[in-house]
Amino acid sequence: MDEIPDDDDRKMSNNTQWDSYLTFLLSMIGSAVGLGNIWRYPYIVYSNGGGTFIFVYVISIFLVAIPFMFLEYSIGVKFNSSVPQIFKSIKNKFEIVGWFIAIIPFLVLTYYACVIGWDIIYFALSFFKGWGTNTDHFFLQTVLQSTDSLTGLTYIAFPCLFAILIVWFIVWFISHKDINAGIGKVNKIMIPLIFLIMGIIVFYSLTLKGASFGLIKLFNPNFNEIYSTHIWIAAISQIFFSLSIGEGILITYASYLPKKTNLIKSSFIVTSVNCGFELFTAIGIFSILGFMSTTTGININDLVTQGTGLTFIVFPMILNIMGPVAYLIGPLFFLCIFFAGITSAISFFEPITKAMEEKFNVKRKKVVTYMCIVGALLTMIFTTGAGSYLLTIFDKILNEVGLFLITILESIIFSWFYGIDKLLIVLNKNSKLKIGRWWKVLIKYILPILLIFIWINEVINTFNTSSTKLIINFIITMIFILLPLMLTLIPSKSSQKISTLKKP
Repeated sequence: MDEIPDDDDRKMSNNTQWDSYLTFLLSMIGSAVGLGNIWRYPYIVYSNGGGTFIFVYVISIFLVAIPFMFLEYSIGVKFNSSVPQIFKSIKNKFEIVGWFIAIIPFLVLTYYACVIGWDIIYFALSFFKGWGTNTDHFFLQTVLQSTDSLTGLTYIAFPCLFAILIVWFIVWFISHKDINAGIGKVNKIMIPLIFLIMGIIVFYSLTLKGASFGLIKLFNPNFNEIYSTHIWIAAISQIFFSLSIGEGILITYASYLPKKTNLIKSSFIVTSVNCGFELFTAIGIFSILGFMSTTTGININDLVTQGTGLTFIVFPMILNIMGPVAYLIGPLFFLCIFFAGITSAISFFEPITKAMEEKFNVKRKKVVTYMCIVGALLTMIFTTGAGSYLLTIFDKILNEVGLFLITILESIIFSWFYGIDKLLIVLNKNSKLKIGRWWKVLIKYILPILLIFIWINEVINTFNTSSTKLIINFIITMIFILLPLMLTLIPSKSSQKISTLKKP
């Protein structure tokens, strides 16, 4: 085993830092508040026991989310480096794990950018309800030109292609700048606007006829669900998805923090704001769904769908019957989704950017330019007729298999190979609230066992599928393995190394 150096004096020659603590918080909130908060969370709550799910979700936040946020924030501040370099400094062979972590959010971004592109199209259409009366057919056939098989790979939906090029240009324009002039400045503008816009939508939705009916449906508890494993898995999956745990984003953003930051306080603030926004958004969405159900007589079960169905089919259907106010609510809704998507997109891009900068000693602007070109080319796959079909498969294996594997490896490596006590010192250094033995037990024993159980379950579900999807899953898995391996084997050209010199 390689000797683990004394890292009390580890410092990177790269002294990039956030210009203020507020910039860091807004950037972390921007990463957390994304598409999943607006279209995924309401569906997850409704389909997993309503009020019962919220109870389970809160427990999961304290038992899983916050302990992992403590871990990733402390890693970022302690090492002040990119994710692959951090893992390499613990043991050379662990560098591949760091690249695996950095690549996951970048691959997520390749299809996430496509969804933001769809939103751009709908934002333009919302000013005149350009989706027509058959919103299902318009989205699937006119916008996506979708098929349920790989035959759609032979042609491209050009409106989607144009939209994703806009998205990647925006990501490049923001990310190629210094973190404060780019990421920091954008989050200072967009995060307040997201909350303002969503506030307008939610408060208006509460005035609609049938709003209370929708809220009763949302919060109606099913206490029998509390003993089901699937509700706990759903809660933990949503937490990881929403808070960007295991994606290298928390580690990377925290690496730009000064050593004196109160990491425990930061974890509670980001978690509270994110979860509060999720619940607030769900109230607005279900108030509107209650209005739709009451007005049209459609069963609310037939209206509640996950993701793209809710945003691009059901919501335009609701706007069609909302009257003149729809010409205000519609553009605000799709603009809010755009802002939430962009703030998350630039956070997905940051781990790979910093990793490439350090590995190959290349300036940030050049790295961002090259990676945006690569990302845009990969996203083009999702603008084909098979794009929606492939997107669902990619999303499942990345978020439900890859993400859990990362968190398992992360907890094991830093608990058993590095030493969790070193990170505990970093956590407690600037906080009045001290974290103790319970956190170490969670990270070292309880959470890895719990996550291994969930991961095995997700792997079985993912690969227990049709032969076509099985082949696609196998190809994606090979990409997961080969890309990190290749980047690990390429010799580093960086002059920036973590100092392992001990104090005299």
